[in-house]
Amino acid sequence: MPRHLKVGLVQQPAWLDKARSLAESEAGIRELAAAGAELVMLQELHATHYFCQYEDTELFDLAEPLDGPTGTRLAALAAELDIVLVGSLFERRAPGLYHNTAVVYDRKLGAVGHYRKMHIPDDPGFYEKFYFTPGDADEARGQGFAPIDTSVGRLGLLVCWDQWYPEGARLMALAGAELLLYPTAIGWDPADDDAEKTRQKDAWTLIQRSHGVANGLPVIVANRVGHEPDHSGVGRGIDFWGGSFICGPQGELLAHAGVQAERLLVTLDMDRGEQVRRIWPYLRDRRIDAYGDLTRRYRD
Repeated sequence: MPRHLKVGLVQQPAWLDKARSLAESEAGIRELAAAGAELVMLQELHATHYFCQYEDTELFDLAEPLDGPTGTRLAALAAELDIVLVGSLFERRAPGLYHNTAVVYDRKLGAVGHYRKMHIPDDPGFYEKFYFTPGDADEARGQGFAPIDTSVGRLGLLVCWDQWYPEGARLMALAGAELLLYPTAIGWDPADDDAEKTRQKDAWTLIQRSHGVANGLPVIVANRVGHEPDHSGVGRGIDFWGGSFICGPQGELLAHAGVQAERLLVTLDMDRGEQVRRIWPYLRDRRIDAYGDLTRRYRD
């Protein structure tokens, strides 16, 4: 019997006010659940503005433990609406130790797993290394590139900058992930011209669709929208481009959002990945005996 899964995502703006941002997220979650979504994903750092545009130690006050107010609220929503919910937290793990963490809440089971962002950027307007420690590369302890088992399937959860690295997607697929999910916060410098904006956004969409193709898996990507200023007054701010999408295991676009607040809802045929891998058996033909240099920084 074919196995189908109704998946949804929330694309939204976010604000300095956590209560306002979370209210927007909750409205989207409820709308998608009412439409039959069994799995709902939110964007990266949906509860706050994108504070990584500048460095300020006072902003560590935004961080919460995994079971803090935001996590508790999301867990309660997942239980009430009988869904699997993927949220994003600025996690306070210990004094001076913070992560960019995606957390999975499974219906009435509560939090069933989390993924701490592994690739951390440090670029103008995206000073994430100041705030976030990379996740521990220890799959045996449930960290690193380890999928999360849920009532709707095994989720290969990665976060934003991870989306540019085929290694992360591949390792999730090799560990049995049935879906790749990317909560994201990415946008343009307002000074970029239209041609550069188009190149950047097209590259972002293309690389993630390619992870679906290379691994025979559906991909779900949730980005934020709206202009968020640099509150330090140094930068020009970021225009978050939205463009959230859901694609199938051959990279085919099933739903694609614009630049405004939006919810996407798609019914996935979860058996298609098996069929695609039978005709494109990439995992069979990998030359694992010849890839040792991939663990080197560079081949001099």
